[in-house]
Amino acid sequence: MTDSDLLPSPGTLDDALGQARTVADAVLFEGYVLYPYRASSAKNRMRWQFGVLVPPACTAQGGEYAEQRTDILLEPRTGDRLHAELRFLHVRRRTVERLGPDGTYTEVPELELPDRVLVPWDEGHEERIRLHAPLAELAGEQAHTRTVTFDLPPAVEHEPVRDAEGRTLGRLVRRRARLAGEIRPRTEQLPGPYRVSRLTVTVHNTTDAPAGDRTAALPHSMIGAHLLLAVEGGRFLSMTDPPEWARPAVAELRNDHTWPVLAGPADREDLVLSSPIILEDHPVLADESPGPLYDATEIDEILSLRTAALTEREKREARGTDDRAAEVIDLVDSMPEAVRERLHGAIRGLREVTEPSGPPAAGLTLPEGTGHPWWDPQQDPEAADAPTSIPIDGEAVGQGSRVLLTPGARRTDAQDTFLRGCRATVEAVVADLDGELHLAVVLDDDPGTDIRRQQGRFLYFKPDEVAPLREEEP
Repeated sequence: MTDSDLLPSPGTLDDALGQARTVADAVLFEGYVLYPYRASSAKNRMRWQFGVLVPPACTAQGGEYAEQRTDILLEPRTGDRLHAELRFLHVRRRTVERLGPDGTYTEVPELELPDRVLVPWDEGHEERIRLHAPLAELAGEQAHTRTVTFDLPPAVEHEPVRDAEGRTLGRLVRRRARLAGEIRPRTEQLPGPYRVSRLTVTVHNTTDAPAGDRTAALPHSMIGAHLLLAVEGGRFLSMTDPPEWARPAVAELRNDHTWPVLAGPADREDLVLSSPIILEDHPVLADESPGPLYDATEIDEILSLRTAALTEREKREARGTDDRAAEVIDLVDSMPEAVRERLHGAIRGLREVTEPSGPPAAGLTLPEGTGHPWWDPQQDPEAADAPTSIPIDGEAVGQGSRVLLTPGARRTDAQDTFLRGCRATVEAVVADLDGELHLAVVLDDDPGTDIRRQQGRFLYFKPDEVAPLREEEP
């Protein structure tokens, strides 16, 4: 790897790369530290869920892989150089040692301080490997000359732990294992009238480590491995919504353990994020999110409320577990009420409807003092009229009829399956906007039936999913 391989990306791409990195950070740290953000939590004994590239000798142990491959179509146009950035976390095993009266250090399970409780923990250190190569050198036999190799040697670091008066109480010992790998870029111009190339970038973990279980492999692994690809003056084609002429070529691409999407602002096509988590094109972080909470499949409101409910002892242990966990605790403790309320949700699909550009469409009413549209079927001339009863097995079934629920396997979800054989009372016959009829019912043995009737929260079944219930039937 030469010095030129580590040069920063061109200035014209800086802003777009910055936006893409914010999304990539969410991928990189997905599931990094799980609520309740303490090392003692059982959930935190099994971390690093996504994009784990282990040494080749360890692939048979835990179902992980040693490489990932990105395929995407590229129209070079005026672009003549590929800029790539591989990002991943490198595990550092941290242990805690106490300083004894004789001046020696002894490893301990925890070291308690007034503001935090330090415990052993696997930290993730971000690594970036960059590649800048002319596209002309990525085709044919010369492509192998642009392979970027890297070798991160083992290392040990010591960080003293001091009290408020500056006296040394112990130290943190961080051990980093060797990690080696390579990035192989290659292009191939596809046949046909369109000047389009297939760009293939493979990332390999080449560490010569002995075979072992997942715990032993993690210090030699790339965690959350993903790629940022850019071609200034070029154009990448979307994998999820390609032009019609490119669909056959896209169908033949092979992406292993990663998925590339267009990244950066929505008007850019020269930047790609290839991620172990499937995303949509031009992904962005929600404006309502106050900061990273790291927990996998996070729901900011729930995590914030639960974190606020931790005891002071639990918060001290979280602060001592990891600097990022400490940031979460501080974020929640200092969160203004207005920000907390904003986490409750946002309605994005109604923004265009609520624009004050003219009178509401037929069937849409704007309740006074709200501005949120509500559909009123009585005012919609196209709304289907539902009959008051439906003939089922020779009987008229309508409001007040008692039925036996008999959902089948054709279109039944898991919840309906559990209701098979239950008795219910029909509350109404309703029609959807397509004219299909449904029965709105409540369960006879549901203790919340009165509340459901009051709120109009019914269960809905098609006529062939119920049977009339005669009183003499058991």
